[in-house]
Formats: sequence, C-alpha cells, structure tokens
Amino acid sequence: MNRFKLPYHMIVEEGVLSRIDELISDTVPDVANKKVIIVTEESLKKLFNDTIDEIIKDFKYSEIYLVEEGTFDQAVELAKYVCMNDIGVVIGFGGGKVLDLAKYAAFVSKVKFICLPTTLSNDSLASPVAVLGTEGLKRKTFGCTIPSSIIVDVGIIMSCPEKQLLAGVGDTISKYTALNDWRIAEKRGKTQLDDFAYMMSKMAFNSICYNEEKSIKSKSFIKVLTQALVMGGLAMEVAGNSRPSSGSEHLFCHSLEENFADELYVPHGIAVAMGSYAACIFQNRNITKIRKLLHAYNMPVKPSDWKITEEIFTDAWQRAKYTRAERYTILDETDLSCEKLSEIYNMMEEEF
Repeated sequence: MNRFKLPYHMIVEEGVLSRIDELISDTVPDVANKKVIIVTEESLKKLFNDTIDEIIKDFKYSEIYLVEEGTFDQAVELAKYVCMNDIGVVIGFGGGKVLDLAKYAAFVSKVKFICLPTTLSNDSLASPVAVLGTEGLKRKTFGCTIPSSIIVDVGIIMSCPEKQLLAGVGDTISKYTALNDWRIAEKRGKTQLDDFAYMMSKMAFNSICYNEEKSIKSKSFIKVLTQALVMGGLAMEVAGNSRPSSGSEHLFCHSLEENFADELYVPHGIAVAMGSYAACIFQNRNITKIRKLLHAYNMPVKPSDWKITEEIFTDAWQRAKYTRAERYTILDETDLSCEKLSEIYNMMEEEF
C-alpha cells in the first residue's frame, strides 16, 4: 500500500501573501527563528519586487536565491547551500522552473518547502516530481516530495501571460487520455490502478471540462484551475507514480522535448493537450468531447503554429513510446504508420 502525505495548506485568495508569516508558522513551528531562503528568478524579482520585499521583511533570517537555468546541477548546488547554512525553510516563488528546482533542493536537503506559484502552467506545483535540465536542452523527471503548503495569490496569477494559464488548462485536459491509458495498461496486466488516485485525477479533469466560466483571467476560474492542478498533482502522490496524469500524450511531449529541443519549443501544457487529440483517436474514443473542450478554451494546438511540421509530428509520435519504455500505453498497440499520422496531422491543421 502506498504511503502518501498531503500539504498542510492549500489556500487560494487575493492578497494572501500579506500574511505569509502567519500561515507558515502553522506548518513550521518557530519559523521566526529559522533561516528562510526565497527561491525565485531575476525577472520575477523585478516584476514582483514589492511582494518579495514584503516576504523578506516577514522573516528575520531570510535571503534570496536566484534560479538561472533550472538544472539538476543547480538544484543540487542549492541543496548543498541549504544544508551547509542550516536553512530551515525553502520558499519557491515562481513558475515551473523555479518551483521544480526549489522543490527538489528542499527534498534533497530534507527541509520544508513552501510553494508560492506566480503562474498556473502545469500540475508541478503540487506533484511529487521535478523536471530539471540535464545536458544541453534535455530535461529529466526526478522524484521528490510535495510542498508542505501551497499558497496562491489570485492577484499575482491574474497578472501572468494568458498563454501560461492556457498551458495549465491543457495539462488538465490531457488527463482525459492519460486516465484511459492507465485503464488500458491495467486491463493488459501491465500495471495496477489506484481507484482513489484515478478518481482525484478525473475530478480535476471534470472541473475544467464542465466549468461554465471560460474566462481564464477571472478570479473564479483561477480558483478552479488552481484546485484542478493541485488535485492532479496530489493524485500522483496518492498513486505513488505519475500514471494519473501522464499517458501517451505526455510521451509525445517528452519526444518533442528530447528529440527536437534545438528546433522548437512548445510549453508542456500545450504539447500534452495537442497530444491528447491524437491519443484520443488512437484509443478509438469519441473525439467530439476533446474537440469541443479544446475549442471552448481556444487552446493553441495547431501543430504548424509551433513550427511542428508533418515530418516532426510523425517522427515524434513514432519515437514517443521509447521516451518511457517501461510505461504501457495505447502506443504499444496502435497504428503509428506515416499514413495514419499524416491523416491526423492534416486533420488538426484544418480543425485548429
């Protein structure tokens, strides 16, 4: 039986960071006398200078650490610094790159990690994994722990670029095919399915699928999206693996990242949403549901808009299953011929 933990806090409010010291004291007793390191990046330090200054003032022994590349080496370097300087709390203030690095460093150094996201681009804010750079433009997923607290300031999220929020929506939409891949793998005797984790991930998908508010910059939608991403991340913690959120559509994304990083860049959430359209066809499911959902949120999933040619699209799908060879998905039993993939590519070019 998998043993898992949950965050102490999951708060989504406007202006909540003004009382960050009070909230963290619930999670970290005597935090006022502990050393705190605030992990962020230069661009965010400039953009949210007043907010970061307020956080620094709330903690007597605090300092800033700026993320540069978001690599595994820098995460280990930060973990060493945390250990050598007796730092008791790591606060991540930023997007995926910052949060993943801070989360992994806190995990390695065995200290509390507090997550303060500035965007909602994927479920890494709550997941037990961190995606870090390794060699060149390549990235790898590393297991770690989930945050002790997740505190989201609605006002800060509303100021982030719309495309980042769309990426968060796309990451949630992709659970539609990820969960079905998990079911397929279970039926083939390739894995075990955790009913509770499955339910949590499905609830995350449903909250976006059936949400009447489609204005992604509205306060109510930001709360719904935050809850969906957190629920998706916690589903992985409950399952003990990433199957509740990652199927063939994610393998397509990994293939783009690992094989075509020098040629193009597609945000993770957009890439997996794009992959879900094709994966839905591979799974012989009714494409209408995913099509309506992608259109409802105006998801930018037209391949050519991201410099994905028919050749790259085809090659990425044909190499996708090898990015996680141990993971059984529909790709292990479907037609990945050039003709079939060309048909899907052209369908998406016309559709979007």
